[in-house]
Amino acid sequence: MIPEEFFSHIRRLEITTKRLVTDLFAGEYESIFKGRGIEFSEVREYQIGDDIRTIDWNVTARMNRVHTKRFVEERELTIMFLVDLSASSSFGSSDKTKREFASEVAALLAYSAFLNQDKIGMLLFTDRVEKFLPPKKRRVHFLEMIRDFLYFSPKGKKTDLKLALNTLNRVISRRCVVFIISDFLSEDYWHLLQTTHKRHDTICVVVQDHRELVIPRVGLVEFEDAETGEVQLVNTRELSFANSFERKSRERHAELFGKFSSIGIDAIPIIVGEPYIQPLMKFFRDRQRRR
Repeated sequence: MIPEEFFSHIRRLEITTKRLVTDLFAGEYESIFKGRGIEFSEVREYQIGDDIRTIDWNVTARMNRVHTKRFVEERELTIMFLVDLSASSSFGSSDKTKREFASEVAALLAYSAFLNQDKIGMLLFTDRVEKFLPPKKRRVHFLEMIRDFLYFSPKGKKTDLKLALNTLNRVISRRCVVFIISDFLSEDYWHLLQTTHKRHDTICVVVQDHRELVIPRVGLVEFEDAETGEVQLVNTRELSFANSFERKSRERHAELFGKFSSIGIDAIPIIVGEPYIQPLMKFFRDRQRRR
């Protein structure tokens, strides 16, 4: 049960999201996510001006009058959000955690889809599937998603991206756009991610905290792995440790984005505490140039 005062937080996030989408993202979103294209609608009697290439000769012969096929553009899309709620998402060195920051990004993208009358759905995961909301269009559905992004209490602590992808591919058969919002601290998921991208238009939003990339020199610090509970005492002023930590962070970042690129997946880096508008706009503009 969500305390009453939290509903004002959800409402503020909706208002902020609506303003950002209206001012910045509405056109960009619609231009790069265009739907599935032209689909057959009906066969009707030929009218002057119809394209003769659409004449249905089988129906024409059967009815003894010229009939033509009619096609319409199908604009509606399905947008799915796979959101990582593992224990590592609760980390934050600024005034927001990775989960809170990721929730804002997810809400912004979801509202863009909602305004364009696309169906939106969500799958929350840790080392289990925590919650699945099938794609719908209603505003109350969007508000439920925002609420769960922020306040859903997961049972699991670890991250199993492979399970989340397997579940998505099982429950969503029709091609859709998938935003995976995670720090991607998981294992053995690359082959399945590549398979998912062949079936769906997959975009990875990588959420990291600045302190996961650069460590402060503050002396003895006790580090705890939020997902395993393992605790380690380290001296952050020790130059060899700090250099090794930051080098490994850079290498992981480069390896992660290198793999995304190698299998053709767009990836958006989001750093907690830094503006996320710029990387999102860069994603939209890069996609627009490639169309």
